Amino acid sequence: MTQPRSSRPRLLATRTRFLASQPLRATVLRAALLCAAVLAVGCHKQSSAPPPSSLAPTAAPSAPAAPTASLVADPLAIDLGQSVVLNWRSTGASSVAIEGIGPVSPNGTQTVSPSTSTDFRLTAKGDGGTAEANVRVTVRVPRPPEPPADTTADMGSDAAFHENVQDAFFDYDSFDLRPDAQAAAVKAAAYLVAHPDIRLVIGGYCDERGSAEYNLALGENRANAAKIALTNAGVAPARIRVVSYGKEKQFCTEETETCWQENRRAQFSLDR
Repeated sequence: MTQPRSSRPRLLATRTRFLASQPLRATVLRAALLCAAVLAVGCHKQSSAPPPSSLAPTAAPSAPAAPTASLVADPLAIDLGQSVVLNWRSTGASSVAIEGIGPVSPNGTQTVSPSTSTDFRLTAKGDGGTAEANVRVTVRVPRPPEPPADTTADMGSDAAFHENVQDAFFDYDSFDLRPDAQAAAVKAAAYLVAHPDIRLVIGGYCDERGSAEYNLALGENRANAAKIALTNAGVAPARIRVVSYGKEKQFCTEETETCWQENRRAQFSLDR
């Protein structure tokens, strides 16, 4: 349908204004997009930088400290039969032991009665290594007295023999010479050295407890322990004979500790 001529100028003016406004709209749109981009960048939260401490290198774990150990004895020298106190201290150790005694606490004391001069050695072990400590205890053993100048090669009397050569007694299930038995052995050796013609037999005895086979072996060990004590004190081994009676021969038959003690002995007799 053909528009009236009167409306054509108005339509043309409208189109002209629309076309003139297009660049302006494009400019406004670009400006709006640019503002949106700037706002988006400004509103985005920047991630914080890690603290300086987190960037520092991690320190290597420290090595375990090396153990320390000390061991002293009071006194350092004793007479035979006397006691000495061991005193030890350690640090950084998980296990501590003293040679001849066994495992002990990291710190402590213990009374011992060595029969001969002894080197005590303490070993402390831990994650940091091993430490040792040593102490020597000197035991003074009395020397047998010198035999009389006018010695006679005789056997002596039984009474004199038993007065000077006395039996040695032992603790239960043991063949270690006690301090009293060691002192008696020194006295016996002095008498035997003064009477070189005497020969003797040492009998080992046990109380009634335990099997016959076990007590025969224990009795022999007791007799040999007494023989060793005499030979160490100067008596010739060829003059001594040992025999074990186990529990077959009893000096006392009562079932008491006093009676059992009488049966645990090494008996010295003349070997004629």
